[in-house]
Amino acid sequence: MEDSPFSRLPEDTLHQIFSSLSLREIMICRSVCKAFNITLTSSSFMHLVSTRSHLNLLALRPPLHHHHHNHHSRHVPLHSCIHVYDPDQNQWLRFSLGFLPFRSPYPVASSLGLVYLWADSPDSNKSLIVCNPLTRQYRVLPQLGSAWSRHGSVLVDSRNRVMVLTELAALYFSFAQKTQQWLKFSSNLPSKPRSPIVISNSVFALCDVGSPWRSKWKLFSCAVKNLLNLNVNVMNNNWECLERHEWGDIFDIMKRPRLIPGNGNNILMIGGLKSSYSFNQSCLTILILRLDLETMEWEEATRMPEAMHRWFQDSKFKVFGGGNRVCFSGKKVGRLALWDCSKWRWIDGVPGNGDELFRGFTYEARLTAVP
Repeated sequence: MEDSPFSRLPEDTLHQIFSSLSLREIMICRSVCKAFNITLTSSSFMHLVSTRSHLNLLALRPPLHHHHHNHHSRHVPLHSCIHVYDPDQNQWLRFSLGFLPFRSPYPVASSLGLVYLWADSPDSNKSLIVCNPLTRQYRVLPQLGSAWSRHGSVLVDSRNRVMVLTELAALYFSFAQKTQQWLKFSSNLPSKPRSPIVISNSVFALCDVGSPWRSKWKLFSCAVKNLLNLNVNVMNNNWECLERHEWGDIFDIMKRPRLIPGNGNNILMIGGLKSSYSFNQSCLTILILRLDLETMEWEEATRMPEAMHRWFQDSKFKVFGGGNRVCFSGKKVGRLALWDCSKWRWIDGVPGNGDELFRGFTYEARLTAVP
């Protein structure tokens, strides 16, 4: 860089040149050399590209057994990374987490360009951290016990308010609240919440209210209300079971359903379409249903093509995504299946040996998101 013509250009000129690039191209240029990285991470350049559109990506969580192994291994490197997939470019990217001074970072959620992850603090306790992998900025939330990281689901809403949800309790935290500590509320859920999601100012989750021999799934919701007189946001701990007579047996036809936030005020429910009501029945296909929270009406969004479903028919699988993108990971499938805006396709080049079961989340990569 020192011997190149770029080194003789004024900083403003460099900023104008690089500002014509897309966010994806800016990220590539930042890894070219130290001088480019300094230029493209400066506050003045960040301000110049503050209106740059974000990237809609799909981020992978590390396989769970890797996470638990890392927790106990003394030989795990401090640095790690997030593997993300760009559906628009059909390309895998990798964002380093080496700037975090913590062991075993494990990403679990994202909102508005920020990634939330569990990590081992220097005293070996679990900490929840929020960071922007693009700008390498981070912030540590108040410490929690290891049990919350093992059993709690991390949810983040559009205001970056954080909730950690279990069957018996819910934790709540916001940097905007006066007391910088977790608020704890009891929960009245009938069982462990399955695939909880946040839409608008409410949390939704599936719960099994059946017997040990036969599952029976119900949809529950809980409002997050703003109590102005206390100047703090808290969660109403009265969960409500959402039921409508016209829904009929909508939950009985689905095997092991999961929830994913859809576009706008919609919920997507994904599961195997049962071939019968007998115990341990096979599934005809994988079905995606859509619930409009304004009309409270269900409709079929799509179903997995037969040729693709054969790979998941006898395999345990995981689902993640959001909006009109739903991703499927199956044991020993070797690739991911993606429903992308009404089209089905395969995603090749999955990190690792391709036989892992991956979970994940949507990630809007933004240069201007500040923890």
